[in-house]
Amino acid sequence: MPQLGRLEQWNDARGYGFVRRLATAAAVAVLAGGWLLGAWPGVVPLFYAALALVSFLAYRHDKLAAERGRRRTPERTLHALDLAGGWPGGLLAQQVFRHKSSKRSFQVVFWTTVLMNCAAFAWLLREGVLAHLAQASPWA
Repeated sequence: MPQLGRLEQWNDARGYGFVRRLATAAAVAVLAGGWLLGAWPGVVPLFYAALALVSFLAYRHDKLAAERGRRRTPERTLHALDLAGGWPGGLLAQQVFRHKSSKRSFQVVFWTTVLMNCAAFAWLLREGVLAHLAQASPWA
């Protein structure tokens, strides 16, 4: 019976990998597309790209620390980076480094931060904050 559990986990991981790639591609498409269509200035996708890089590197650091028995990056730090907008980098790092990708409690919080970030982004867009930023920005 334990082998069946492993098989089910493997199948779930395969489908989940597709969801991760799709979510990352969608984030890149939306951020770049919004900039190309003039909905927000180029600083918005640059902000997300910078946070994604920081998040990716934080996951890498945590993975290496785990392998070497060193002090780990607190999960709340990884989640804070993801919530702030670094979640595409966190998502990519989970797949590249196979880190935090199967810990269910981490994944629940991670996807909650993704939804919260997307909701905040949508609210800023709806309220016209991003359009105002586009008009006021020298990088528009």
